[in-house]
Parts: sequence; structure tokens; C-alpha cells
Amino acid sequence: MIDWDVAVNTGVRLVRPGPQVDLSDARQAVAQLRELSGVAAGHVRDFTGMNPLEPSGPAVIVDRPGWIRANVDGFRVVLEPVLQQMGADRLNSGPAGNLAGAVGSRITGVQLGAVLAYLAGKVLGQYELFLPPDPDGHSPTGRLTLVAPNIVNTERELDVDPRDFRLWVCLHEETHRMQFTATPWLRGHVQQLMQELLLSTEMDASDLIDRLRQAGEAVADAVRGGDGNLLTAFQTPEQSALMDRVTAVMSLAEGHGDYVMDAVGPDVVPSVERIRSRFQKRRETANPLDRIMRQLLGMDLKMKQYEEGASFVRQVVAQVGMAEFNKVWTSPETLPTIEEIRQPSRWIERVVRPAVITE
Repeated sequence: MIDWDVAVNTGVRLVRPGPQVDLSDARQAVAQLRELSGVAAGHVRDFTGMNPLEPSGPAVIVDRPGWIRANVDGFRVVLEPVLQQMGADRLNSGPAGNLAGAVGSRITGVQLGAVLAYLAGKVLGQYELFLPPDPDGHSPTGRLTLVAPNIVNTERELDVDPRDFRLWVCLHEETHRMQFTATPWLRGHVQQLMQELLLSTEMDASDLIDRLRQAGEAVADAVRGGDGNLLTAFQTPEQSALMDRVTAVMSLAEGHGDYVMDAVGPDVVPSVERIRSRFQKRRETANPLDRIMRQLLGMDLKMKQYEEGASFVRQVVAQVGMAEFNKVWTSPETLPTIEEIRQPSRWIERVVRPAVITE
């Protein structure tokens, strides 16, 4: 259904070049980012009280094409087992299969590559959950990746102290690494949710036509300045329920990362208030094309996840402390629902202070 090589080649060909940086400055930035990822890991561990169950080396530093290649590899790890599970009959006979056949795997690869080319200029870093197996067939737990040209470009645009900004970014991304390396079940839980979401795509012809119409309306709405996006346009009611579960997990992860980076910041990042203020302003003042693309790709929903998730973490920690908050990582059952993300007291009552059951 997707030509992965075409996706990589298209993305690498379309991605915009990074900022002009002298070779010596580029090498210094790469070395410093590797160093600061280790520094940030210690701060995150001390602040959160979480302990990784495996050693964490320095972050992997990549350029924009490297980020594209890594993400295509991640898509393959997640999607190929799902496509096998769907089976050849469903792919060849269902509307989704007919549509993919008509469009062609190469066209699908071009579309994926074009989206990744756009995103490759925006992402500062990420914790890659899904990696190809090593030569022995073992699946790596994950990898922390920092996109050096984007970090350098952003710190220049914001006119902030480079070391402070780089450490601030590392604090957020190292928090993600801590979440998954200290909570071994979390990676499998996220992968299961994603696969359930992908496997719930079967629609009849009338449903497919209706979703395509809604997608067209979403594009028009985004151009007019509305809140339409392609993610929700293609969701069935079943998928919407699954997406709420995915959103709750991602809101927790992203919000926890934002909370930690700002809470640790004043002690180790002297200019953290200036960085946060300018970074937030930059998010809110996108040019018209960026605004439309962010809306269509659901990036504005991601920003909302940051805000709601960070608010959830702040309120819970303020009311019950970090140690009690960390009960959130106990099991899938202790993760907050989307309703609890928005009403943290409900999570506290359910998980931290469950009602006493009397016979």
C-alpha cells in the first residue's frame, strides 16, 4: 500500500535545507547537544523520582533528511504487521484496498514523503518508540533523536542563549525517554492502541464517500480559519473512541514533558522564562500557510495536548505531590482518561484516593 523508498526519496528531495552554519559551529552544536542530553537525563531523574530500567546513552543527532529516514523506518515497524493482519483478501476487496490500488503505492509514498518533508523542518526532537530490529532480531526499546538544524534555526529566530535553549529542549525530550524506559509496559500499550486504531478502518462505499466529503470540507474550513482537520474527517465513531484513548496517553506524555522542562528550568536554565515566552509567542504567530498546514495535519491538536496535559500534571502534583502523581505509570488502568485529563480531581479520586468500599 505504501512504497517506502518513494516516501524517503520524496521527503529528502522536498525538504528545505537547514540554516547556514559554519562547519566548526555545526560540530560544536552536535557535540553540545550530545553532552546536554546526558546532563538533562540526570536532572529529569532527580526531579521526577523515576528510574530508567536500562542505560541511556547520548541522544542521536540528525539532520532533516535523517529525521525523515528514521520516521519512515518507524512507520514500517508499526504499519507492516497491521497490513499483514488485515490480510490480502481485505486489502484487495474492501473499499480501502480498492482506493489504495487505484491511487497506487507510489502515489501513497509521495504523499507520505511530502508530509514528512514539511514536518522535518518543524520538529526539534523526539523519542522514537518504534525501531527496526537489530541484526539479532531484537527490537530496540527506543532512541532519543534531536534535529540539530531545527534547534539552531529556532534559537536564532528566538534570539535566545543557545546553550540554555538546547538544554531546555533536551529536558523535554529526555522526559519522554524516561517515561518509556522507566515504564516498560508503556511502549507496548501505545503500539497496541495505534494498531487497534489502524485496524478499525473498514468502511463500506457510502462511508468512504462521506469521509471524503468531510475531508474536503475540512480543507475548506481550515483555509477559512476554522478548526477542521483531516484526522477527524476520516474517523468513524469507533475510531473516535479509540482516538480519545490515544489522545489521553499523548496528552499525559507531552504535558509531563512540558511540565518537567519548565519546572526544572529555573534551577539549570537561567533564561527559561525568556525562552518559554518567546517560544510560546512563536507558536501563536504562524504564517498563513503554516497555520493551514498545522490545522490540516492536526498539529494544533498536539499543541492542545501539551496545554491540557501540562495542566493535568501541574494540578495533580500540586495536590498530592510527585510520588503520588507517579502512580500514573503503574499500569494501563492507572493512566488518565481524556475526561480525567480535563478534570484531574477525577483521576486523583480514582487512583490516588479510591473510595473505601464497605460491605
